[in-house]
Amino acid sequence: MADAAARERPPRSGDTVTSVTGGADGVRAKGLGRGSVGLLGSAVIGVSTVAPVYCLTSTLGPTAGEVGLHMPAVFLAGFLPMLLVAFAYRELNKAVPDCGTSFTWSVRAFGPRVGWMCGWGLVVATIIVLSNLAGVATSFLYLLLGELTGSDGVAALDDDRTVHVVTCLALIAAATAVSYRGMTATKGVQYALVALQLAVLAVFVAMALAKGRAMDFSWDWINPFAVPSFASFTAGLSLSIFMFWGWDACLTVNEETEGSDRTPGRAALLAMVVLIGSYLLTGIAAQRYAGADLADPRTADNVFAALAEPVMGRALGALLFVAVLASAAASLQTTFLPVARTALAMSTYGALPRSFAAVHPRFRSPGRATVAAGVATGVFYAVMSFLSANVLVDTIYALGLMICFYYAITAFACARFFRAELRRSPRDALFKGVLPVLGGLLLTAVFGKTLYDMWNPAYGTGSSVFGIGAVFVIGVGLLVLGGVLMEVMRRRSPEFFRGGR
Repeated sequence: MADAAARERPPRSGDTVTSVTGGADGVRAKGLGRGSVGLLGSAVIGVSTVAPVYCLTSTLGPTAGEVGLHMPAVFLAGFLPMLLVAFAYRELNKAVPDCGTSFTWSVRAFGPRVGWMCGWGLVVATIIVLSNLAGVATSFLYLLLGELTGSDGVAALDDDRTVHVVTCLALIAAATAVSYRGMTATKGVQYALVALQLAVLAVFVAMALAKGRAMDFSWDWINPFAVPSFASFTAGLSLSIFMFWGWDACLTVNEETEGSDRTPGRAALLAMVVLIGSYLLTGIAAQRYAGADLADPRTADNVFAALAEPVMGRALGALLFVAVLASAAASLQTTFLPVARTALAMSTYGALPRSFAAVHPRFRSPGRATVAAGVATGVFYAVMSFLSANVLVDTIYALGLMICFYYAITAFACARFFRAELRRSPRDALFKGVLPVLGGLLLTAVFGKTLYDMWNPAYGTGSSVFGIGAVFVIGVGLLVLGGVLMEVMRRRSPEFFRGGR
């Protein structure tokens, strides 16, 4: 009994930390609430973290601006590498159902240093997304209040930087509080928010298709090879990949899911199907209604704000604002899950300070890691907002680099981890080797192309540092910062970095 209790509690200051590679499957119990989530709940978390309605309103216009009427085709192209990587996540989760996901698996495959940097890439990407989601939720909150009250003054409150930042911090605090209370509270909120946004999106698609007269559907719209320019295709592909980021959140709650070795992988694939279906239908419906006007730079950054009333009328149009707000708010809350659980796993295995391994005794959630993520997000957004709006926007542009970085490492880790099994059967060779490696290569290519484009000061807001694009400096700088912090932790926690594979 004493041994069982020791395995269930998080490590204390005097404990010897179990290596990531120790034990039958390398997983150490962390005290999380077991069996809190089923298949549907896990899939809902994956969809919610992606925030499909928010992604669509902010990305439809820019993507159409890059590739014109071939926008649905680019959605399909962006879906492909994500699907391939999802197969890698599924196979790795079957073998090692650990909430550290990318961190834990890449340590097993490539060793502590690569694993630490992979975990860092996930954490940084999540903090950037959280801050951006809080900003979007705040903007749509005041836009909705302005619509409901009929007051331009209320809508204009979002332009007041102090009011905007204070509201953002309040939303971040609320989302942190819900996540802090564990998976039961998280799941209940998410069912309502995801159902709302998908239902309103379905109404928009139906009405846009019914009213669409701008142009007739063409099969070329979903043909990636019909995009006339490779440069336009890669630019649109970067946007498309961003639109799928976050589906892996359902894997980070694997230790809290019924059937932790199989259910999260199935949920990830289910979430991907819902996402690609939503994106294709919405893109086709929007083009049927608006045609080339979808790429109008005056409305490209918020397509639903421009199309809501013409397509759905004033009353139903307000519901679309509610859906965008719900999408951003739902994602803001669930996006705390991967960062908190990655920090929990890294702490449990000695890659981060032990304090982050604390699990709330009642809520069975990584309370301290969740609060730390909330504080980091609030400080980051507040500092960036008051420092420079351009720096904040450029940081968001650098997000794609982080996404490709840790997804690609995880994909390659799958082939490396299962290298002894690849000749066992055609199924193993395909799903544990060929498909993950192909997904990793595609994301590596996007990473390299994005890195090259970022060097140009014209990328992002046009800011530069000593003639180098500010987005490049931010993206590479964040990775270098991760390397520095890794060296600090190596000196503080040498046992983890001596762990080997």
